[in-house]
Amino acid sequence: MSLLEVNNLSTSFFTRDGEVEAVGDVSFSVDEGQVLGVVGESGCGKSVTALSMLGLLPKPGVVKQGEVLFKGRNLVEMKPDDLKDLRGKEVSMIFQQPGSALNPVYKVGAQIAEVFKLHTDLDKKERNVEAIDMLRKVGIPDPESRAKSYPHEMSGGMAQRVMIAMALSQDPQLLIADEPTTALDVTIQAQILDLMRDLKDNSNTAVVLISHDLGVIAEMADRVLVMYAGQVVEEADVETLFSNPHHPYTKGLIGSIPTFGDVRDELDVIPGVVPGLIDPPDACRFAPRCIARIENELEICTQQAPELIQITPTHQARCFLYSEESANG
Repeated sequence: MSLLEVNNLSTSFFTRDGEVEAVGDVSFSVDEGQVLGVVGESGCGKSVTALSMLGLLPKPGVVKQGEVLFKGRNLVEMKPDDLKDLRGKEVSMIFQQPGSALNPVYKVGAQIAEVFKLHTDLDKKERNVEAIDMLRKVGIPDPESRAKSYPHEMSGGMAQRVMIAMALSQDPQLLIADEPTTALDVTIQAQILDLMRDLKDNSNTAVVLISHDLGVIAEMADRVLVMYAGQVVEEADVETLFSNPHHPYTKGLIGSIPTFGDVRDELDVIPGVVPGLIDPPDACRFAPRCIARIENELEICTQQAPELIQITPTHQARCFLYSEESANG
């Protein structure tokens, strides 16, 4: 059994305008010491999937179906107190917006020390020493002084590093990192990725890495999950995904990346916009934007919803371009 198994997870937000299906029937697994990269444009369901896994969905979000098995325990059915004991120790999350995740009325050192108070037997002095050490590990200069700062006294990148220090403090078995390097400059980004890599190598920590940055995913991930409009549209090992993508959306994402020595006048773009998720169509959600559908004159794309097709034992794609026969033959 994998360390983490997500099976048929579906999450909706019930709004005045109707039900928004943010995550639809998502399944994946992560083994110990493995990094799963999750990519896709804003609004595709990456962050909602992560929040659903840890019972952190804001209202009016509801997990409608599915299970999230961590070491065989279904987190969806766990009591809030049990989840609270789990979060921050066995499972940690780096949130996308540190400004809203950090408590504005507590000094950052005290907030990191609180994690040690909840999950260790260290005394107050020892907790403060550990908190300062964590600030040092994530590259914050003069950590003794910065530990006494409030979140509003720190830059966005520095606040992000405080969040990372909190998440890594207990050497979690599973780390969920939601855009962990977005607000950081290149030097600090490399330092944070090295920290995550060391945690994986030394503690055998599994990582779910959510990112818009395909370069970060290519460098860090073992497997990649591509999401579009709340669904998984492709999954493969990182080398296969970047060298031989199958889904037209994945091809569009990779084609839009500028590369060294690229002399094109314009980067490739994916035409159109993401569909609304209130009453989504019973067809391929990418069909209105799909150049491959137009070129191959595939009417079925606008009439039926495709299933995930197994291309190889380790590669699957949600697309009518690949039938079971062609995938196996």
